[in-house]
Amino acid sequence: MIERRKTKKMFLGSVAVGGDSPITVQSMTNERTSDIEATVRQIRELECAGCDIVRVAVPDDASAIAIGEIKKQTSLPVVADIHFDWRLAILSMENGVEGIRVNPGTIKSRKGLMRIAKVAVEREVVVRVGVNAGSPERRLEEGSVEARSLARSAIEGALFFESEGVEKIKISVKASDVPRTMEAYRIVARETEFPLHVGITEAGPFFSGAIRNSVGIGALLAEGIGDTIRVSLSAPPVEEVRVGRQILTALELIGPVPRVVSCPTCARSEIDVIGIASEVERRLENFKGDMRVAVMGCAVNGPGEAREADFGIVGGRGKALLYAGGKLVARVPESRALDALLEELEKCKKGNGCR
Repeated sequence: MIERRKTKKMFLGSVAVGGDSPITVQSMTNERTSDIEATVRQIRELECAGCDIVRVAVPDDASAIAIGEIKKQTSLPVVADIHFDWRLAILSMENGVEGIRVNPGTIKSRKGLMRIAKVAVEREVVVRVGVNAGSPERRLEEGSVEARSLARSAIEGALFFESEGVEKIKISVKASDVPRTMEAYRIVARETEFPLHVGITEAGPFFSGAIRNSVGIGALLAEGIGDTIRVSLSAPPVEEVRVGRQILTALELIGPVPRVVSCPTCARSEIDVIGIASEVERRLENFKGDMRVAVMGCAVNGPGEAREADFGIVGGRGKALLYAGGKLVARVPESRALDALLEELEKCKKGNGCR
């Protein structure tokens, strides 16, 4: 069991963050926030994928004002991402966001930050002080932006908001490389009790970005550091949520969820393990509860894994063995392997076959 770092618990709308709350998964829309219809559609897609909190960019007044209507059509807590213009934070809070993200490196007006704090207190809005290596405070830009500078900027920003009466504060300290990001988070974790929003920023396209995020976020979570996460990818936002939930699943930091066990394939495989496993995983996205499904290619490890799983399919010569509840329940033609397994899963979904 992972012993999580003790942090202050707070609510971002109806979603608890920090303390003993479950670790939440976030993503960010990439439609223009002023396009209400497109943004709402994307938020609903994210929610269906298991997103807990959504962030929207607010580059102008139209985006901040649109939040009011977006909130009417969605149920996820919304965080406004603010840079440069502190007035957009005020306008976003007035239009109902539950949280705001501000970066001390891009908002220079101290009076503006004080105004943000005042409204955040009045409206009980969560403030995330989010520092990125790409946009640090000017006074920290001597040489390369090292982990200590990232951490110091974020801590000082959080303490400023705390001194202005804000009680709901989170911190993030992100770089595009894993080692520097991890060290910055470790420093903040040692020196404060603020909840931490963990991620690797500008991590890259889906394949390489998913690996960097999984290594960085996963390692920090394994150390007990992190209360909410965002997997940053140059990919559709829904993929960020899927990767994030898989990270939590791998570390057993999320409630019971379905899991596919499949062999890495070799020349012994008698069925299309890759195709079947991918389709089964897709079908299981909307299943709830603890379930293990094995997709195995041959008789070496197949029967053993299938018996230990709730459901399983094992390849044979021209046929496949179907398991349910630890027992062999059918032999089907290879061409029927996927359909037979999916039929058993559907029985479970309807409440007629789950172990």
